[in-house]
Amino acid sequence: MAKVADKQAFNEWEAYREALKRSTVVDITETYAQKQARIKMLEADDEAWFAYYLPMYNQYEPAPFHKRSTKRIQGKPGNEVKGEARERCLRGEWFEVDAWARELAKSTQAMKNVLKLTLTGKKKNVIMVSNSEDNAKRLLEPYRANLDSNQRIINDYGLQKSFKWKDTEFKTRKGISFRAVGADQSPRGTRNDAARPDVILIDDIDTDQDCRNPEIIKKRVDWIFGALIPTRAVNIPLLVLVCGNIIAEYCCVTELMKKADFVDIVNIRTNGKSSWEAKNSEEDIDRVLSTISYAAAQTEYFNNPQTEGRVFKKLNWGKVPPLRELEQLIVYADPSPSSREVKNNSYKVVALMGRDKEGVTYVIKALCEQTTNAKFVNWFYDIYELTKGYNVYYYIENNSLQDPFYQDVFIPLFKEIGRSKGYIVPIRPDARKKPDKFTRIEGTLEPANRLGLLIFNEREKDNQHMQTVVEQFGVVSPTYKGAMDAPDCIEGGYKILDENLAKRQGTYRTQRRSSRRY
Repeated sequence: MAKVADKQAFNEWEAYREALKRSTVVDITETYAQKQARIKMLEADDEAWFAYYLPMYNQYEPAPFHKRSTKRIQGKPGNEVKGEARERCLRGEWFEVDAWARELAKSTQAMKNVLKLTLTGKKKNVIMVSNSEDNAKRLLEPYRANLDSNQRIINDYGLQKSFKWKDTEFKTRKGISFRAVGADQSPRGTRNDAARPDVILIDDIDTDQDCRNPEIIKKRVDWIFGALIPTRAVNIPLLVLVCGNIIAEYCCVTELMKKADFVDIVNIRTNGKSSWEAKNSEEDIDRVLSTISYAAAQTEYFNNPQTEGRVFKKLNWGKVPPLRELEQLIVYADPSPSSREVKNNSYKVVALMGRDKEGVTYVIKALCEQTTNAKFVNWFYDIYELTKGYNVYYYIENNSLQDPFYQDVFIPLFKEIGRSKGYIVPIRPDARKKPDKFTRIEGTLEPANRLGLLIFNEREKDNQHMQTVVEQFGVVSPTYKGAMDAPDCIEGGYKILDENLAKRQGTYRTQRRSSRRY
């Protein structure tokens, strides 16, 4: 059975090499002078070099974050790199972590950069490191395939394949060496004649299973800094490039980020839009995210690792009484992100909530997703139509960070959409100064949930918006750094209901102050 699998893998790679040959045809009528001029022009333009020599990997226009990363890796940093880090980058001494989500071409972009650095003579000894030797070999194989089968590389930089051409280690005729190393293997003695490694690629170093054991992660990080990186030469600039998204709160990538000169975190969406529109359309992203759980999506596509909730193990579902029987009805909204602090993983939330005479609070309807400001505002009007004829209060969170955004963006939007509808939803800003998000959510909602005083509408259980709300409740913990916008929104609404109840019951009391004139 193993032989059949090996043969199939061999056939697949042979087909891959043939495809490489077909996609890299050369102009045999080109003169020597024309060829040298073209090479010089291509080497001066990274993106043009990639497009010409590696057309199989350049099917889509690169995104701005791809181009910025290339500049840094090639030693031509942009304005995002400053101070001593900039000086190191300019001389090729660079440590970068690219925590890019799935489908953003981490490994491919690394390969394009490393092939250019090595073929143009800037680097000459590359170590590819992954969670196992087999995985490191798999990641290194496209390098080997391009060096032995890419006709444009061979035409311009000469034959590369030499007598030393194994899948774990190979060396080109020009003296560039590549080696695949699995995590925890000994990298000592990795030399190319007298040259020590000057490129260390760390790709896909974390696994879900390993991340469940902090001791494994600690040991692996110690190995990286204690055995792997010291294989370098002190006097030769070293490029360390780490590719891998953040799959756990404590993993190799998070620890390597602490030592890096530069950390680039890119999610599948940035500010609610596709980070790489040329490849990943909004419709495609929506389709993928709709087929997996919220927690899985956050881990794989938003660099927010799945965390087992420590607060809300189970939520209460039940039937919502007729709206006329509820004493209070409010709509509360979280317009994340704010104007001053934009987070790529923020969700906008609008929740319709009600409270009965017994003090039970119902989450009647919730709308929760990463969306535009206009759609967020339209949600208010959708709920207004559902609750027409009832006395409903409308609140929108408006803390000190959000106030300019509220005034400059949302108020004009409410007016604009209101004019088209023929009425304006009477929103009120909630300017409450709020403490730490987790503390608020736990302190307000956990007792209510535990005592059965917080009920989610069972008729909305299969609604995708409500499912996202529930999944966000499921990951609430003191250390979770991902999106908790839905619980945060519902906590805001719950507090308003409490305040309104206190006012109704007359718990705010006044009395005449005693005279102090004598």
